[in-house]
This record gives sequence, C-alpha cells and structure tokens, in this order.
Amino acid sequence: MSLRIAVTGASGMVGATLINFFQSEGHRVTRVVHEGSSANVKAADCVFWNIKKGTIDTNGLEGHEVVIHLAGANIAAKRWSSAYKKEIYDSRVAGTQLLCETLNRLKQSPMVLVCASAVGFYGNRPVDERLDEAKPAGEGFLAKVCRDWEGAAEPALRKGIRVIHMRMGMIISPRGGAMAKMLPIFRLGLGGCLGSGQQMMSWVAIDEIPNVIVHCIKEESLRGPVNVVAPQPVSNKEFTAVLGRVLRRPTVFPVPAIGVKILFGEMGQKLLLDSAAVIPARLKQSDYRFVYPDLAKTLATYFKS
Repeated sequence: MSLRIAVTGASGMVGATLINFFQSEGHRVTRVVHEGSSANVKAADCVFWNIKKGTIDTNGLEGHEVVIHLAGANIAAKRWSSAYKKEIYDSRVAGTQLLCETLNRLKQSPMVLVCASAVGFYGNRPVDERLDEAKPAGEGFLAKVCRDWEGAAEPALRKGIRVIHMRMGMIISPRGGAMAKMLPIFRLGLGGCLGSGQQMMSWVAIDEIPNVIVHCIKEESLRGPVNVVAPQPVSNKEFTAVLGRVLRRPTVFPVPAIGVKILFGEMGQKLLLDSAAVIPARLKQSDYRFVYPDLAKTLATYFKS
C-alpha cells in the first residue's frame, strides 16, 4: 500500500536516505523544509515551516498517514558555546512542540509519528551497564535535550497518534556523519583510541534505519522509546581496532582524554568520551531482523579499500 509520508530534516544525511528509500518503494513523500531553505526544493512536494516564528503550513500536513520528524541542529558541527547549545535545544524541543501541536489540530492526523531521538538520553553510564528502553534518563546536557525532545511530542499523544521515539546510536555511513570526520585520519594511519578506549559505543548502520522505520510503522505494538542501535555495542578500543583492520591501517596514535577536551570542549567529552552500552530490546522483542548486526561486516561494506 502506498503511503503519504511527511519528513522533517529532509536535507540531512538520514532524511535524504529515507526519502530515497520510501520513494523507491512507491510511497509519496512530502518534505517539511524551513522557509528560505537553500535546498533544491519544489513547492509541490514541500511543506514550509519556521520554528523560530512558530509557523507551519497546516493545510500542507493534512492527509499524511506517517510523519517522520528528524529536524535538529547538528550537535557535532562545532564546539558548544552557550548560544549553540541553545540552538541545539530549541531546534529539537521547540520544533517538536510546533509540529506536534499542529498535528493535534489536523482534521486528518497521521496514524504514526516517528521522532528522532538519541542514545544521549541515557547520559554517561558505567561500561558494564546494559541500557534498554526501561532505563531512566541520565544526567547532563544531552540527556536533558533528549528527555525534553521526547516530552515535546505530548500534544500528538493527546490526539491519539502512535508516537515512536527512535533513540539512535552513532550512525555509520559513507555519506557523512561521524565517520566522515574520522576516516581521513584513519586512512592516513594516524587513528587510535580516544581517552581510555574503554567507553562503550552504540552504533547503527545508515541503511538499517529505513528498515527499522518500516518495522515500526507495521508493528502496532511499538510505541514510545525504541533503541535504534545494532545488537552489540562495542568499546572505543574495539571499534578502533576493527576500523583499522578494515582500512588496513595501523591504529597506534591514541588521543588522551585531555586532548579531546582541548580540541572539542564539552562536545568532545559528551560525544567521544562518555559511555553508553545501549541494546535494542524492543526491536528484538518485536522480532526485528537486523540487516547490519555485525560491526566488522558493516564497516567492510561501506569502507573496505
């Protein structure tokens, strides 16, 4: 059955992947884009909004069966000044609030709202703690952003829309994200562990995400938080070693924790040194079959020389 699907954050790495996937499957996709966007957009397949002004084309959202909400400022784009932290927070929380209040007022609201979230919800946790969706939020800036981000979807819940919060791990992709920053260093043979290397990393292949969303749309028992991560989190030390083997490069240049903090500030601490071993309990319970469950095979698929 062909669905009408609206996607915010359509120009981002995940958004572009999803649009290509759903269009190739014969679904009709509407991009929700910011007014004045420089992206190559056509009014016929777009809905325009402005989070700062609190405006959105309500009529343009009518009649969509599924809404996928990905919009938010890039948390790894630069060091976190107070102003940029506010932008990160507002782009997610205010954007979700605006979207969900609008969905609440629609005459024909969607059946499903799939919202991006992140494993940052859990904060920095002991390396031996396994984190399923029942675990409470952690401490710190990212945990607060994710908690409030998810909470901002409450107007959609009041409307009776089934809401799913995708708590995504580090996305492995040949088309951008964290790997785009790491690969040049590793290809030069200058890669190494970050800090102690003991911190746990929860990851997901970019091409797993469309399959997960299809599963979430079809599986009506899924609602609330869903950890979108591969079944096996790994330590930074293990990740480094596997990437080195795939690229056939040495990984003997560790970066001490103090170096990460000097180079990247709070952003580096939270994204590169904090630990969270997240497991996809709800996906497993609903019999989701992972296409990319293995780190070595995933990295080889995307990056093998």
